Amino acid sequence: MKIAGRQEEIALLQSLIEKDESSFVAVYGRRRIGKTYLVRQVYENEMVFECSGVLEENMEQQLENFWRSLNEINPQSQPPLPPKTWLEAFFQLRAYLNTQKQGTKKVIFLDEIPWFETLRSGFLAALDNFWNQYCTKRSDIILVICGSAASWVIDKVINSRGGLHNRLTHRIQLMPFTLGETKAFFELKNVKLSLKDIAQIYMCVGGVPFYLKDIKAGDSVAQILDQLFYHKQAILKNEFQNLYAALFKNNTFHEKIVEALSTKNKGLTRNEIIEIAGVKGGGGLTTVLEELTQCGFIMPIYPINKKKENCLYRLIDEYSLFYFKFIKDGKAKSSWAQITESPGFKIWSGYAFENLCFKHTDQLKKAFGISGVITNAYSYVSKGKDGRQGIQIDLIIDRADNCVNILEVKFHNTEYEVSEAYARQLLDKASVFKEHTHSKKNVFITMLSVFGVKKNEHYLMAVTNQLLIDDLFN
Repeated sequence: MKIAGRQEEIALLQSLIEKDESSFVAVYGRRRIGKTYLVRQVYENEMVFECSGVLEENMEQQLENFWRSLNEINPQSQPPLPPKTWLEAFFQLRAYLNTQKQGTKKVIFLDEIPWFETLRSGFLAALDNFWNQYCTKRSDIILVICGSAASWVIDKVINSRGGLHNRLTHRIQLMPFTLGETKAFFELKNVKLSLKDIAQIYMCVGGVPFYLKDIKAGDSVAQILDQLFYHKQAILKNEFQNLYAALFKNNTFHEKIVEALSTKNKGLTRNEIIEIAGVKGGGGLTTVLEELTQCGFIMPIYPINKKKENCLYRLIDEYSLFYFKFIKDGKAKSSWAQITESPGFKIWSGYAFENLCFKHTDQLKKAFGISGVITNAYSYVSKGKDGRQGIQIDLIIDRADNCVNILEVKFHNTEYEVSEAYARQLLDKASVFKEHTHSKKNVFITMLSVFGVKKNEHYLMAVTNQLLIDDLFN
């Protein structure tokens, strides 16, 4: 099995083979995240039937596709006639399964399931009937459904109030690779890059396997990113036009919100989103925010007071951020070298590195030795008023063990050196933070950098401890 990372998901899928009962699994996630590849790799020896829905085809063509897929693996001198209903199609599948060897697990894999469900087709009712009236009476079936239209899978299957309500036995939301999984993926392809280079690529495209699969051994970061974004056949040049459309039915709404969030690094409140995106509030906006969150495009960040109305929604999808910053509206340069010379590059790289840290708080907690401690991660901005100093903190890890880590994140090319002025600024930040938030917790200042921070007298005066980029890869 050639697959990097995904250890928890692999372990779950493999455990179903040993279960003495049938299982119904939904695997969902964004486009090109590796859902189909994962299922095929894990169940290579157990797969007895696989069929993928056909994009934007009618019920008759979906049924024909299903029938032909079944006949392809079960050739007969007199095959059954093409089904006219989904109920009939699943009965043909049942007849085929009844001919299979008893006592071994059999995987039925229905990929891109949202495309099967055409208007008034009855597909979901027939699927429910197949699972409830056939699979649950056996102990040897693993029914796997999969879809890139994550909002459809969540609404129609996972949160279904109809026939499929509570039918699923397991669900797997496949998210982008972590930094550690990205490193393992590169090693599988014999691509040898430094941790900083891997982080740099991740900051541009995230951990989406499809975006990373064509990276070649021996290429520099500049060559890799030119091939992804700027060459004539670059796979990510026009990816944005397909990304949200593949996931969400009313994708224009989602794109407006994402674009609005791209204008403010620290995030926007719900009211600010309504104002900047020019959209209406209400249930529709709530649904879209939930869908974008579930698919890993945005992150709700609750401030120290944890009041819902003060929640900030932050855009954390690397590709979307890069697209709005350097590609949309003709912003695209001709090469990565030109990007690095642009005025906004340093600001973007600092913010993108912050996002990396927000997405790897589990790894940060492990580095702190507090994996089992409940935490809340957020940034903090307080405007100065009445003669009091304002502060801005990149990342705060607020811990249930009576401690707070204020993280200062530095994406530098060399060892960072703390000056006397910066040390005093850090101490002031901690003091103002405690004053403004009335926190009684112990406040520790932590530096997180690529190549470390020199432990000079100013560092020793202000900084409690430091982490390296290596800690994000654990």
